[in-house]
Amino acid sequence: MARIYANENFPFPAVQELRSLGHDVLTSADAGKSGLTVSDLDVLLFAHAEGRAVLTLNRRHFIRLHQEHPDHSGIVVCTFDPDFPA
Repeated sequence: MARIYANENFPFPAVQELRSLGHDVLTSADAGKSGLTVSDLDVLLFAHAEGRAVLTLNRRHFIRLHQEHPDHSGIVVCTFDPDFPA
């Protein structure tokens, strides 16, 4: 299964659903980084150091970061859909 780092803006119900499917999801709160001013680049670097893909709703910034820093463990950019289990 996937090793994922959920960005702070990612909905927790979706994280719970991913975990129930067997994915290894680390949240910013789990990592002790919740509520801190952490740059998107630092999020990407932390996830890569942990061997995890970033899971985020912040499409514009992370697509740009992918273009600027293509050496990472993956970025999954999502749109917001309140039907989390779907």
